[in-house]
Amino acid sequence: MKSIYQSKITNSIAHLVALLVIGSIHESIFSGALRNTTKFIIRSVNLGLVLIFAGMLYRGLTAFRNYFIIKQDFYKIMALNAISETMKILGIFIFSIVGICVIFGIKGSTIVGSLGAITAVLVLVFRDTILGFVTGIHVSTSKSLKVGDWIGIPKYNIEGNILDISLLTTKITNFDKTVSTIPTYDLLTTEIRNLQVMSESKTRRIKKSIYFNINSFKFLTEEDIERLKEINLISEYLEGKNNELRKEKENLKHNDKIVNGRQLTNIGVFRHYAQRYIENDPDVDHEEMRMVRQLDITPQGLPLEIYCFANDSEWEHFERIQADIFDHLLVASKEFELQVMQINIKV
Repeated sequence: MKSIYQSKITNSIAHLVALLVIGSIHESIFSGALRNTTKFIIRSVNLGLVLIFAGMLYRGLTAFRNYFIIKQDFYKIMALNAISETMKILGIFIFSIVGICVIFGIKGSTIVGSLGAITAVLVLVFRDTILGFVTGIHVSTSKSLKVGDWIGIPKYNIEGNILDISLLTTKITNFDKTVSTIPTYDLLTTEIRNLQVMSESKTRRIKKSIYFNINSFKFLTEEDIERLKEINLISEYLEGKNNELRKEKENLKHNDKIVNGRQLTNIGVFRHYAQRYIENDPDVDHEEMRMVRQLDITPQGLPLEIYCFANDSEWEHFERIQADIFDHLLVASKEFELQVMQINIKV
């Protein structure tokens, strides 16, 4: 009832009743009036009926929209926006034709018969409207986007929250407080990254690499291993792995050469340390994937990628969590005699 009251449909019903009363009694009031006067009154009443029906259609669509706004059903609101705005445009066109027919006494079949010749022109003129209508219906039925969602559009380098989705344009509030406007049909034809799921799950992905100088990689000696055993996170790993590799080398020829057989390396042990570090970090979500991996070698060095999920998706907190992880790993890499790749600039 609240949505009906807000849309003022009852006003249109009252106007309709009043006009029907006037239409039914005007002949008795103006009995014997001139024929042209009677014709004018009839056409005026009919034109009033056309306008009232147009208003009722508009207010009816508004009532439906208000109902779903109260229910906060954003997907149905989006579909109704697409339908109502399309109906408004078509309604203006149709009711204008009907109004012209009523005012000038033209037969509707005459105008309708000529519409076939201008169909191509109408499709061209209303191209964006048609695409926007199709996009609105698709997005609402697939439930892929809604007002308020945090999205990213790589094509336009846009990331922010959806402010409004209308028939022709979609407004996005960027994080720098600017507002971007894109054609609504781009939501159907362009890559859209919906980041809202990440926000609602309270987790956000960390996917970042440290580049190491390959020239700093080396096999670990017994002295190196003993020194690194003092690091709590990898002491058990080093003990077990070192014993395993020592047994393997017992039956090898030239086992005094460090290159023969499997060996521990500083980059490999550091990779295990980084894995154990993120597994024990309370700010990293333990239900999601936690992985440290090597990527393809580049001219800048070997990238060691940290892949995990922070347990707080708020931007400020996420950046702090990510920075804390990499601050620690960058400094800890010195214990393994690794060099982070850096371009030296000679002045």
